[in-house]
Amino acid sequence: MKTMTVSRAAAICGGRLTQYSDAPIGRAIIDSRQVQPGDMFVAYRGENVDGHRFIAKALEAGAACCLAEYLPEDVSGPVILADDVQAALEKICAEYRRGLSIPVIGITGSVGKTTAKEMISSVLEQRMNVLKTEGNLNNQIGVPMTVSRIEREHEAAVIEMGISGFGEMTALARIAQPTVAVFTVIGHAHLEFLHDLEGVFRAKTEMLAFMPEDGTVIYNGDDAMLCKLACPQKLVSYGLGEDCAVKAADIEQLTDGRIRCRISYNGRSIKAEIPAYGQHMVYAALEGAAVGFVMGLSDEEIERGIAAYKTVGRRGVVTDTGFVTLVDDCYNANPDSMRCAVDSLMKLPGRHVCVLSDMREMGEGSAQMHRELGEYALNKGVDLVMAYGPMSKYLTEAMGSRAVYFETKAALVAALPEYIKKGDSVLVKASLGMHLEPAADAIKAMTGEK
Repeated sequence: MKTMTVSRAAAICGGRLTQYSDAPIGRAIIDSRQVQPGDMFVAYRGENVDGHRFIAKALEAGAACCLAEYLPEDVSGPVILADDVQAALEKICAEYRRGLSIPVIGITGSVGKTTAKEMISSVLEQRMNVLKTEGNLNNQIGVPMTVSRIEREHEAAVIEMGISGFGEMTALARIAQPTVAVFTVIGHAHLEFLHDLEGVFRAKTEMLAFMPEDGTVIYNGDDAMLCKLACPQKLVSYGLGEDCAVKAADIEQLTDGRIRCRISYNGRSIKAEIPAYGQHMVYAALEGAAVGFVMGLSDEEIERGIAAYKTVGRRGVVTDTGFVTLVDDCYNANPDSMRCAVDSLMKLPGRHVCVLSDMREMGEGSAQMHRELGEYALNKGVDLVMAYGPMSKYLTEAMGSRAVYFETKAALVAALPEYIKKGDSVLVKASLGMHLEPAADAIKAMTGEK
């Protein structure tokens, strides 16, 4: 953000600058331990920690300025005082983004945002210097922080945009101002706040109001809700259906976890080798290819980018432990991603076992959604489900004799050696807040020896 100065930032957000400075600002940072010379430290007041306590430390570390709501005693240096640091940060970063001419790809959807972000970045990096969202910093703090990291050398930015309520996308899109939008899926996520699929659709598509009319909207053409999109921007669909503009065919799930398919668009055709597991990765490859096609990359660049994709975190990581085939998908879960994971599990060898816990933020229909997931797994032929969590009780009830319910996570983990056998394919999946990682780690360490 080096074209933004301290004094200009103060003027943009209407803040009062305690000590005049025209120094350029680097990144927006919320952790004083990560401050580097030239950064702007943003002092948030959290439930447990008040960032204002670390203003002096940030200035000592070389921060160009701090953005705060009040000035602690014995602080000397440039501090921008604003009534609301979040609103001030959004204004500063939105104005900075307006001065940038690079393409910005904004990604949203109920599932698959981080995977899409990584795949799209991998494709674009075959030709361009790309800035992408770090980890999953995709909210009202993470998006402005990401925008603040865009510098002159960057030729494109890929920004993940996650929400849980109405109006949040408006704030994010006002900051990021995408030139290309990618919509993954409108699914059953955050229904506690968005109520139903129509609500999810309305909340996600708030992004469109902040795009240029000559922008491009890339959307999942196999998603019934997204097929209702109507906007002045160019619409490009992707999926498995014949009517999709960018479509996949000849899909092969290889025994080593990779996927091979052919992707076509507007008379062009590429061979995709996807180094990851699960049919949802075909959609990720389609998203990467679609962005590559519309942004003018060659077939060879798109193929290389898809092949170079790397799985992030615990999102469907397949490991042959020598005892079982483990699918570690502990990062998150909702009904759509759970079904997709079950479908992919059934294509792996051996007995099929699911180690599961609750899907969170499902609202009033949570019990029914968990019950329906159990019925789905039963009908798909899953051999065994092991689960814990208050909502997962409904899931195991639907599975009948093919499921075992545990009152605690500790009890589940302790029972794993009793139920999991050599040669099994085991899926471990739950919402992040259920902390199912110890189960995956225990399975990874299993040898079968008593």
